[in-house]
Amino acid sequence: MARCEQGYLCDVCGQEVEAMADSDLYLRYILGEVPPDRLMTTPERHIRCNPTTAQFIVAPGFTPVFCEGMFAKEQLDPAFVREQEERVTRAWQRLQDLPRLGLTIEEYPLPEARPGWGGG
Repeated sequence: MARCEQGYLCDVCGQEVEAMADSDLYLRYILGEVPPDRLMTTPERHIRCNPTTAQFIVAPGFTPVFCEGMFAKEQLDPAFVREQEERVTRAWQRLQDLPRLGLTIEEYPLPEARPGWGGG
Protein backbone atom coordinates (compact mmCIF):
# COMPACT_ATOMS: atom_id res chain seq x y z
CA MET A 1 0.00 0.00 0.00
CA ALA A 2 1.72 3.16 -1.19
CA ARG A 3 1.20 6.29 0.88
CA CYS A 4 1.35 9.70 -0.76
CA GLU A 5 0.10 13.22 -0.04
CA GLN A 6 -3.37 12.22 -1.23
CA GLY A 7 -3.72 9.20 1.02
CA TYR A 8 -4.14 5.60 -0.07
CA LEU A 9 -4.89 5.13 -3.76
CA CYS A 10 -7.23 2.45 -5.09
CA ASP A 11 -5.31 -0.13 -7.10
CA VAL A 12 -8.35 -0.52 -9.39
CA CYS A 13 -9.56 3.01 -10.23
CA GLY A 14 -6.53 5.03 -9.07
CA GLN A 15 -8.62 7.43 -6.99
CA GLU A 16 -8.03 8.13 -3.31
CA VAL A 17 -9.75 5.90 -0.76
CA GLU A 18 -10.70 8.85 1.40
CA ALA A 19 -12.27 7.12 4.39
CA MET A 20 -11.85 3.82 6.17
CA ALA A 21 -15.61 3.29 5.73
CA ASP A 22 -14.95 2.93 1.97
CA SER A 23 -11.92 0.64 2.35
CA ASP A 24 -12.06 -2.84 0.84
CA LEU A 25 -8.79 -3.61 2.64
CA TYR A 26 -10.30 -2.93 6.07
CA LEU A 27 -13.54 -4.71 5.14
CA ARG A 28 -11.50 -7.80 4.27
CA TYR A 29 -9.49 -7.36 7.49
CA ILE A 30 -12.73 -7.33 9.49
CA LEU A 31 -13.80 -10.48 7.64
CA GLY A 32 -10.53 -12.17 8.61
CA GLU A 33 -9.33 -12.39 5.00
CA VAL A 34 -6.32 -10.11 5.53
CA PRO A 35 -4.14 -10.92 8.53
CA PRO A 36 -2.94 -8.06 10.74
CA ASP A 37 0.66 -8.34 9.58
CA ARG A 38 -0.42 -7.77 5.94
CA LEU A 39 -2.37 -4.53 6.47
CA MET A 40 0.57 -2.32 5.55
CA THR A 41 1.61 -4.34 2.49
CA THR A 42 -1.72 -5.26 0.88
CA PRO A 43 -2.98 -2.95 -1.89
CA GLU A 44 -5.97 -0.75 -1.09
CA ARG A 45 -9.15 -0.29 -3.11
CA HIS A 46 -12.65 1.05 -2.69
CA ILE A 47 -15.28 -1.46 -1.57
CA ARG A 48 -17.21 -0.77 -4.77
CA CYS A 49 -14.08 -1.52 -6.84
CA ASN A 50 -14.21 -5.12 -5.61
CA PRO A 51 -17.62 -6.31 -6.86
CA THR A 52 -16.85 -9.94 -5.99
CA THR A 53 -17.10 -9.00 -2.29
CA ALA A 54 -19.28 -5.87 -2.48
CA GLN A 55 -22.15 -7.74 -4.14
CA PHE A 56 -22.81 -9.44 -0.79
CA ILE A 57 -23.47 -6.19 1.11
CA VAL A 58 -27.22 -5.89 1.56
CA ALA A 59 -27.89 -2.92 3.80
CA PRO A 60 -29.75 0.38 3.88
CA GLY A 61 -27.37 3.11 2.80
CA PHE A 62 -25.35 0.86 0.51
CA THR A 63 -26.26 0.95 -3.18
CA PRO A 64 -26.13 -2.62 -4.48
CA VAL A 65 -23.11 -3.66 -6.50
CA PHE A 66 -23.46 -6.23 -9.24
CA CYS A 67 -20.74 -8.68 -10.18
CA GLU A 68 -20.65 -10.24 -13.62
CA GLY A 69 -19.36 -13.60 -14.70
CA MET A 70 -18.83 -16.85 -12.88
CA PHE A 71 -18.48 -15.14 -9.46
CA ALA A 72 -21.81 -13.31 -9.72
CA LYS A 73 -23.97 -14.31 -6.78
CA GLU A 74 -26.72 -15.31 -9.22
CA GLN A 75 -24.38 -18.09 -10.37
CA LEU A 76 -23.67 -19.36 -6.84
CA ASP A 77 -25.47 -21.72 -4.48
CA PRO A 78 -28.34 -19.83 -2.78
CA ALA A 79 -27.36 -21.08 0.71
CA PHE A 80 -23.79 -19.85 0.18
CA VAL A 81 -25.11 -16.49 -1.06
CA ARG A 82 -27.31 -16.07 2.06
CA GLU A 83 -24.34 -16.91 4.32
CA GLN A 84 -22.07 -14.47 2.52
CA GLU A 85 -24.69 -11.72 2.52
CA GLU A 86 -25.09 -12.08 6.29
CA ARG A 87 -21.33 -12.23 6.95
CA VAL A 88 -20.17 -9.47 4.58
CA THR A 89 -23.06 -7.17 5.53
CA ARG A 90 -22.18 -7.61 9.24
CA ALA A 91 -18.55 -6.79 8.47
CA TRP A 92 -19.55 -3.73 6.41
CA GLN A 93 -21.79 -2.50 9.23
CA ARG A 94 -18.92 -2.97 11.69
CA LEU A 95 -16.67 -0.97 9.36
CA GLN A 96 -19.23 1.85 9.33
CA ASP A 97 -19.51 1.74 13.14
CA LEU A 98 -15.75 1.65 13.91
CA PRO A 99 -15.37 5.41 14.51
CA ARG A 100 -17.79 5.28 17.44
CA LEU A 101 -16.92 1.85 18.85
CA GLY A 102 -13.59 2.84 20.40
CA LEU A 103 -11.88 -0.45 19.49
CA THR A 104 -8.20 -1.15 19.04
CA ILE A 105 -7.16 -2.30 15.58
CA GLU A 106 -6.76 -5.84 16.92
CA GLU A 107 -10.47 -5.78 17.85
CA TYR A 108 -11.72 -4.68 14.41
CA PRO A 109 -12.24 -8.19 12.96
CA LEU A 110 -15.48 -10.02 13.58
CA PRO A 111 -15.07 -12.21 16.67
CA GLU A 112 -15.18 -15.42 14.63
CA ALA A 113 -12.38 -14.12 12.40
CA ARG A 114 -9.86 -13.54 15.21
CA PRO A 115 -9.06 -17.01 16.66
CA GLY A 116 -6.76 -18.01 13.78
CA TRP A 117 -4.61 -14.96 14.53
CA GLY A 118 -4.26 -15.67 18.22
CA GLY A 119 -6.33 -12.60 19.07
CA GLY A 120 -9.25 -14.68 20.38
